[in-house]
Amino acid sequence: MVRSFVISPKQVISASILIAALGYFVDIYDLILFSIVRIKSLKGLGLPDDQLLPQGVFLINMQMGGMLLGGILWGILGDKKGRLSVLLGSIFLYSIANIANGLVHSVGSYAFCRLIAGIGLAGELGAGITLVSEVMSKEARGYGTMMVAVIGILGAVLAALIGDLFDWRLAYFVGGIMGLGLLLLRIRASESGMFKGMKHTKVKRGALGLIFKSSGNTIRYLCCIFIGVPLWFVIGILVTFSPEFGKALGMIEIPKASTAVMCSYIGLSLGGLASGCLSQILKNRRGVTAVFMALNAAFMLFYLFYRSPSSGIFYMSCLGLGFASGYWALFVTIAAEQFGTNIRSTVATTVPNFVRGAVVPLTMSFQFLKNQFGIIEGALIVASVCVVMAFAALFGLQETYGKQLDYVELD
Repeated sequence: MVRSFVISPKQVISASILIAALGYFVDIYDLILFSIVRIKSLKGLGLPDDQLLPQGVFLINMQMGGMLLGGILWGILGDKKGRLSVLLGSIFLYSIANIANGLVHSVGSYAFCRLIAGIGLAGELGAGITLVSEVMSKEARGYGTMMVAVIGILGAVLAALIGDLFDWRLAYFVGGIMGLGLLLLRIRASESGMFKGMKHTKVKRGALGLIFKSSGNTIRYLCCIFIGVPLWFVIGILVTFSPEFGKALGMIEIPKASTAVMCSYIGLSLGGLASGCLSQILKNRRGVTAVFMALNAAFMLFYLFYRSPSSGIFYMSCLGLGFASGYWALFVTIAAEQFGTNIRSTVATTVPNFVRGAVVPLTMSFQFLKNQFGIIEGALIVASVCVVMAFAALFGLQETYGKQLDYVELD
């Protein structure tokens, strides 16, 4: 009996979702891991206590700088060379950087590894969402992108557990080995048919100029970025600085950042599942996003103004913030659906990385306002600006559920 090695379309879709989801799992693991092991790793390198914060800020800025560069690089390559090649290339790069991170013995080498890791991390989500969006039917693609987010975000939970329980070097090795293991899945994954069909035409691909060729395109692109900014205000400020907020709220037991991160990312995974399912059931992306944005604003107010909470209530508020921020994959899907096939990867990859990069001006604004008005009031002002801008941006975009994606942007 001759065994058939023909791969069915269903297997292609399943493999594409699996590699994108697990790739994002390792991506989030590495993205969050540095925040978890920052103090342990810098002390392990022999730094004194007064250098832990400034050197930690330097290293996170190197990582974020790498992500901004990588977002542009991988996005353009995704439209020029293909979604699958970028997905695999980014996984390989951040896996090698992770392993190298476990071998560093100086802040300089640590910073270089975080830069390279940041470049690698920047490509995975956008390429994965673009690939899954293009291999699935227009009616079902929301379920595919939802699964990428739900599975991927749980990488933060593993990072919190591994980072707390084991040596920081081993934690980086685990991330690198997981990533390299993922590359074995490339056997069954296949390139997007839309990209293959466009590849042999003369249409311009991966050109940033096409995004800004008209005011309409520029506004749509900026709106895609603005609707995601509140998500990283929650993660980059409220959750990251949870010990400081806990102290300001009068908590007896100061919360642990690692536990706050784990609770918020469990919430993110649950929220991603809920928002993705609702958008498919209701056949509406914008309305569901608006509901979750409003819920997010409500949890921000609860987090900032519930005085002297117990540890249980505080961590539950982090879980709630994460749940309400679960429209992350929905927001990236909306961005991918706004533009043609020839610049879709560029948009879907750069948009989330510019949102992540927005943490820099957000933290700078927060620090300034905190010194002027206090930590709670400063956070409230920044949160208010983020939420208002996000709602204005959301209503500046068109509904994209069921939109046909097999088209190109003309020069």
